[in-house]
Amino acid sequence: MPILQLYKQAYSGLSRNNWYLSIVMLINRSGTMVVPFLTIYCVQQLHFSVTQAGYIMALFGVGSIIGAYFGGWLSDRVGFYDMQTGALLTGGLMFILLGFQHTFVTLGIGTFILSFCNESFRPANSMAIAYYSKPENKTRSYSLHRLAVNLGWAVGAATGGFLASINYHILFWVDGCTNILAALILLKLMPRSGYQKPKKAARAASGNSSAYKDKTYLLFIGLTTLFNICFFQFFIIEPVFYKLEWHFNESFIGFLLALNGIIIAMVEMVMINYLEGKRHPLIYIASGVMVTASGFVLLNFLPPVAASGILVVVIITLGEMLSMPFGTSFWVARSAEHNRGQYAALYTMSWSAAQVIAPALGSQVIRLAGFSSLWYLLGIICVAVTTGVLLMYRFNAEDKVVEDIKLAEAEMREQA
Repeated sequence: MPILQLYKQAYSGLSRNNWYLSIVMLINRSGTMVVPFLTIYCVQQLHFSVTQAGYIMALFGVGSIIGAYFGGWLSDRVGFYDMQTGALLTGGLMFILLGFQHTFVTLGIGTFILSFCNESFRPANSMAIAYYSKPENKTRSYSLHRLAVNLGWAVGAATGGFLASINYHILFWVDGCTNILAALILLKLMPRSGYQKPKKAARAASGNSSAYKDKTYLLFIGLTTLFNICFFQFFIIEPVFYKLEWHFNESFIGFLLALNGIIIAMVEMVMINYLEGKRHPLIYIASGVMVTASGFVLLNFLPPVAASGILVVVIITLGEMLSMPFGTSFWVARSAEHNRGQYAALYTMSWSAAQVIAPALGSQVIRLAGFSSLWYLLGIICVAVTTGVLLMYRFNAEDKVVEDIKLAEAEMREQA
């Protein structure tokens, strides 16, 4: 009974619209099939070279970065509601159209436009979650969103593998149709936000008129990008390490990757409900990055057995659950309604940039110095990020004021 009560408390108090947003995201991510198999599709079906397939994926990354920037810029001007529906509908149509492109040039152009549309959705979606959240449960609201993303990704990847074995072109139709379905459900379930463009006077009165002038936040984005480059090795390089160095079979590697999502689904909301408001977000972020560092370094010391793989996944997932939800709550707290799209865009761009850099960094370090050096390097980078985050916390007076407010709110809730 106490365990059930913990889960009830963790999921209670969230707005209905945030549940709707999570349903939309679950449907959208359940159709994520094209991107995980795009490289294989280019090589096996279209007979591109590996280099050409790499260029296609690079175009996807560049489109994601630019799409995130313009998605945030437009969201501040037209509102997150219209931006979400527009991005989902255009992205859905682009997935379907992309299935008809068979040359390197047309597929490259289509991939760039597709990723631009897809990534422009993320800043608007982040703004919507913040808009429909209460100050005391913003982090939990984003954790619910992360839960939907992880579950949807697991469903999409598994279903995509099955459909790819039948016909690759089905992937483009399913991915496109789920995007369009998500847009229609968003229009049906949720009212318009009533977003109004802030007046110039309101912009001038704001302390941080632009995210691009917020030096503390820009430093945070730099540190976040470094951490994300490390974290993506968990999904990109670590499975290869398990296969080549520890000689795990594909089924067990798949289980380890799935275990990450299972732990998040079972633990994160309860953990965030317990931690939210008790310490400054930067403290939790620093702790999570350090825990992740230990997970990578342990790969150089643990024996190559199944229990070691499970332990590493548990540790890295714990670091992820500590750092990422509070990373989101940090940027939300620094933003205002009129510039939240800029803050969301920069945060999304850091993820997109890391997705482009991570594979190149990991593969080159392995080529030059081996897996062991990569794990040590990731540990060193994470320690540097932890140090930077703690210095931000120590020397930024504004953040300390925010922390005092958060702690006061937490004490009031406990007394109530």
